[in-house]
Amino acid sequence: MEARELAVKGAYAFTPHVHPDERGLFVSPFQGPAFAEAVSRPVFPLAQSNHSVSRRGVVRGVHFTRTPPGTAKYVYCAHGEAMDFVIDVRVGSPTFGAWDMVVLNPTTFNAMYFPVGVGHAFVALRDETVMAYVISESYVAENELAISFFDPELGLPPLPDGMAPVMSSRDREAVTLAQAKRLGMLPDYEKCSAIEAATYQGLERR
Repeated sequence: MEARELAVKGAYAFTPHVHPDERGLFVSPFQGPAFAEAVSRPVFPLAQSNHSVSRRGVVRGVHFTRTPPGTAKYVYCAHGEAMDFVIDVRVGSPTFGAWDMVVLNPTTFNAMYFPVGVGHAFVALRDETVMAYVISESYVAENELAISFFDPELGLPPLPDGMAPVMSSRDREAVTLAQAKRLGMLPDYEKCSAIEAATYQGLERR
């Protein structure tokens, strides 16, 4: 498995080796040892797995989790194709406001790791795009927050030509990054780092 660090500090992209044969193929989108080597930490604890299906044009995000508790996430695309974004919304981060994007699909089965506190969004490029991911904390609705995908300050790329966004009311009405900062919604980088350090130290002692 190949790994590379993204433009957001602590976020990584992974590309596994795909093994095709006359039956089809076999691939491991998540591999613990490769993850630990790239991130220089043990595998984060897995509390929940999620599965979403989206039609072409669906925009989900930008979503992030109130910190604490904070949530780490590992995502890949099992069917279809998506533009997957990581956005640094951690106040005090050396890459605050930066973002990166990876096209995820079941040809390469590449994946992304989102550290605690960062924002996540994706755009489905095909009908029945399936995103599969595992997270380090169980979902709690009141801890899930959002900023606008179309905030000019973020500078995310426009949708492909002819694509009309399909969004939830929450995402359509989400505040900008600047508004979220003024409202005290955004995670603090030092707190995010401390949560991750404590979590991984606990795993190492097991």
